[in-house]
Amino acid sequence: MHNFHLHLVSDSTGETVTLIARASLVQFDNIDPHEHLWPMIRSVDQAHEVLTQVKNNPGFVICTLVNEDIRQVIEDGCRLMRIPCIPVLDPVVAALGTYLGEKSHARPGRQHVMDAEYFARIEAMHFALVHDDGQSARDLANADVIILGVSRTSKTPTCIYLANRGIKAANIPLVPGCPLPDEVLNIEGPMIVGLTNDPKRLLEVRRQRLRFLDQDEDTEYVDQDAVKAEVADARKLFAKHGWPVINVSRRSIEETAATILQLLNRRDGLVDGEIDGQVDAG
Repeated sequence: MHNFHLHLVSDSTGETVTLIARASLVQFDNIDPHEHLWPMIRSVDQAHEVLTQVKNNPGFVICTLVNEDIRQVIEDGCRLMRIPCIPVLDPVVAALGTYLGEKSHARPGRQHVMDAEYFARIEAMHFALVHDDGQSARDLANADVIILGVSRTSKTPTCIYLANRGIKAANIPLVPGCPLPDEVLNIEGPMIVGLTNDPKRLLEVRRQRLRFLDQDEDTEYVDQDAVKAEVADARKLFAKHGWPVINVSRRSIEETAATILQLLNRRDGLVDGEIDGQVDAG
């Protein structure tokens, strides 16, 4: 196992540089990075403080700093210490400037401004929380998407992720013996998507959940035949209404949400072509 220090330097929240680092790290096996996140670095003094920490824990440096003076301090300091430093935004911003024929402006954190898009995300987040796990059928018609699925198919985290993209998402559990609310069956406007899982995988997820909660496992909730029937009944419901189905067995929440965004865009005529192969017509 290769252990090393990884310094992530940002003039904003650090979300961008962290995502870039994680997307790069997963391409390697047998590594164990010790991450140091340095967000909100917006002055030369702060840059020197970061360099002191880099000197104490030498390692790879990745930065997203739009201010040229601050970025230069970090780059020069790393060069003197013979430590690699990659300013990941530079080539993209430079290429865009050339293509657009425009000069870029060094404005840290501009992607997090409190504009209309920001408040739309806040509203979508509130909507997802109010309509989580079938809590409320009120104003479901205002949803962009309604997610259905049996217990432990990642409905809630998927809705929260979508809300952070400004999508109003509600989720309703499919419970054996409990019919869907009439509001869902007769609704017009929102797209309805079913989430399903491989019964064996679902069974293990549920068992882990019960163990975490220190609850008795002698229940139909984790009975193999009951779980198989539950998943089969859910699929029959999706097929009956022609709702698209996403199998989340080997998907991350981000991948599931991305597929739902694709479905929404295709429905709205924003994209053409096929959607992810694991999406069924129902």
